[in-house]
This record gives sequence, C-alpha cells and structure tokens, in this order.
Amino acid sequence: MTQRDVVFPPTRRTLYERNRYSPAIRSNGFLFVSGQVGSTEDGSPEPELEAQVRTAFNNLNAILLEAGCSFDDVIDVTIFIVDPESKFETIWKVVPEFWGNAPHPTLTAVGVTWLYGFEFEIKVIAKLAG
Repeated sequence: MTQRDVVFPPTRRTLYERNRYSPAIRSNGFLFVSGQVGSTEDGSPEPELEAQVRTAFNNLNAILLEAGCSFDDVIDVTIFIVDPESKFETIWKVVPEFWGNAPHPTLTAVGVTWLYGFEFEIKVIAKLAG
C-alpha cells in the first residue's frame, strides 16, 4: 500500500487521531480535504450557526495553508447542511467572506439529517502548487 501523504494543521491533531481520520491527503497534484465542521480545538461545536460556519472555514483554511494552498486553489466543494431549507440563507451570508473571486469552484450541496451535533460541514478538493 502506498504511504499516505497526510497534511495536519498546526492544532487539532488530537481530534483527528481520536476520530481516526486524516484532515487531508496530498495525491497526484491534488489535496483532498476531509469534511470540516465548526468545532473548537476540543471538538465541541460552536453553538451559533454563523459562528459554526466561520469556524468550519477557518479550520479548512488552516489545512489549506499547511499544504501551501488557499481557497483560491479549491476546485470542488461539497457542503452538508442539516435542515438546509431553514439554514441555507444564514450560511450563505457567511460564505462570501471566504469564497474568493469568480470563477468560483464547483459546488454540491447536500441536505442531511445528522452531522454529529453540527449543522454545517464543508469538504474540498484543491489543486496543489507546482
């Protein structure tokens, strides 16, 4: 089996090891980032939805930065939302703070019933430099 080239952000390593997954893997010129939620360093959710979305993006950006990327390098986004009909507008007020300029990445939004106590999750694929 090929050794995985794992990217860990400077903090939160314990959280990833406790839950047994890698935050991101470099492979064939791309960075595949696991779903990021609005969790604090101890893994608990931010209680308010806008703060949860901002924290999820900040957690995502920490991984991208560690891999030498930014959100401008993101080519594909998948978001998961608990009860999207009631939460989408609140979430979409925050997204432009992080999204970058057009052209924007591709996007798939999925409504879900459960996200381990969270209301929003974002996972991405980014193109690595070089």
